[in-house]
Amino acid sequence: MGQADPTLAKDGADAKAVIQDAVVDVSILDVMANNLGLVAAFVAAMYIVAGVCAVREIMNSRTSQGSVAWLLSLFFLPYLTVPLYFVFGWKSFADYARIQTLLGRAERARRADELGLTDHEETRDWPVLTRVAGVPFLAGNTADLLIDGDATFTAIKDAIARAEQVIFFQFFAIEDDGLGREMADALIARAQDGLKVYLLYDDVGSHALSRDFLSKLKNAGVEVCGFNENHKFLRLFGPMRLNYRNHRKLVVTDFREAFVGGHNVADQYVGRNKWFGHWRDTHVKVEGPAAVACALSFVEDWLWASGERIELPQVRDIPMPGDEAVLVMPTGPADKLEECALAFVEAAARAKERLWITTPYLVPSLDVQTALAAAAMRGVDVRILLPEKRDHWTVWLASHAYEDTLVQRGVKVYRYTDGFLHQKVTLMDNDLVSIGTVNFDNRSFQINFELTLWFTHERMIGNVETMLETDFQSSKLTWPDAFRSRSYAFRVFAQGARLLSPIL
Repeated sequence: MGQADPTLAKDGADAKAVIQDAVVDVSILDVMANNLGLVAAFVAAMYIVAGVCAVREIMNSRTSQGSVAWLLSLFFLPYLTVPLYFVFGWKSFADYARIQTLLGRAERARRADELGLTDHEETRDWPVLTRVAGVPFLAGNTADLLIDGDATFTAIKDAIARAEQVIFFQFFAIEDDGLGREMADALIARAQDGLKVYLLYDDVGSHALSRDFLSKLKNAGVEVCGFNENHKFLRLFGPMRLNYRNHRKLVVTDFREAFVGGHNVADQYVGRNKWFGHWRDTHVKVEGPAAVACALSFVEDWLWASGERIELPQVRDIPMPGDEAVLVMPTGPADKLEECALAFVEAAARAKERLWITTPYLVPSLDVQTALAAAAMRGVDVRILLPEKRDHWTVWLASHAYEDTLVQRGVKVYRYTDGFLHQKVTLMDNDLVSIGTVNFDNRSFQINFELTLWFTHERMIGNVETMLETDFQSSKLTWPDAFRSRSYAFRVFAQGARLLSPIL
């Protein structure tokens, strides 16, 4: 018998494949035809939802540029844009605002005045800050500057060990590492002593926390809750909250002592990470009425996160151990306006001699850029201290683009070279200091829940001045042509990262 022609065999195989593909295509068409009603319903539903999102964006718009971008995307790419809008665009915190009302935030200024806690002079001198905070400057506090992680966590451990009734422990990021386990053990020991211990963490910042770590705390009697525990990513009623994070770092013991600042609970924050090396960060400890105000911020967060109300003691005689006025300013997406940005723009607008800012991330809005540039142009010594090292590529790249814009307008930008800089501190003239959790970026100003303490006492101002002068000595000044001297590819990536600034 003769051998089969390989060409004929190949042609036959190709024909068979074509027939199979045609059958598949016909099958797909049949499926689509049989389910045309479902397909049409899905398309209609998607456009209806996109229309709802569009109307909501129009009614709640803050910037025309951002809203126009959302509207165009919802119209042309609804299937992709609708889920993104629920995560990044749909900001609805009416339930948090109701909690603020329920817990009497609007009454706190009057209550502070009745108890004789208001510093009327400082409240009168800083009307914008006090209106943003919703409470007055509180008198009679002591405040201690805590530089870097060892000093901060040693002081926190001591306060936890001294506590007699209740401990509030809240951080954006907690890791199951050496420091994380040390702090967990300290909380467990006090819970076993019979104290009420509450731990609140952010689900995004603490995403790597293991169930074993959390179970160990719960089994010991610590009340543990993630900020979005009752507000799941795909919950049926209400928008997805993944983009709105609780960035506060707060410890309160017995309503008497409070700790606020830039540190999270992880080994890198105490210098145990080889890549970052020395971790430069700042916290502050306050004793007095300001600690009560910090506790009230925690109670609001706990009620929203867990659904459980912490019953507060009837505070009548609040200790006033010192002579420092402190303003406690919680801010977040439940605010009616961009109140966090408003406070820092006010500080920049009132600066006459100097405005020194330290922040790990520089992604400011146009209003903040304008305020900083205007201060520099009128002769104010405006300095911004940033880290030379990076921890987030996109934000680090974007900061270089913004850095160039500000340097061209007379702002002095320094890069910290002795490790990684993560502190969030502002010094204005000899009049005002802020220490807290707020970065100079859109996320902190508009999206995250944050906490800032403002100080006016000369002792705190002098301590912060000395601290920042030391930091500037460990930094290098950015020269005007620094960005242009970079490679073209770097500049393209930096400018591209800048386009993502609304969500960085």
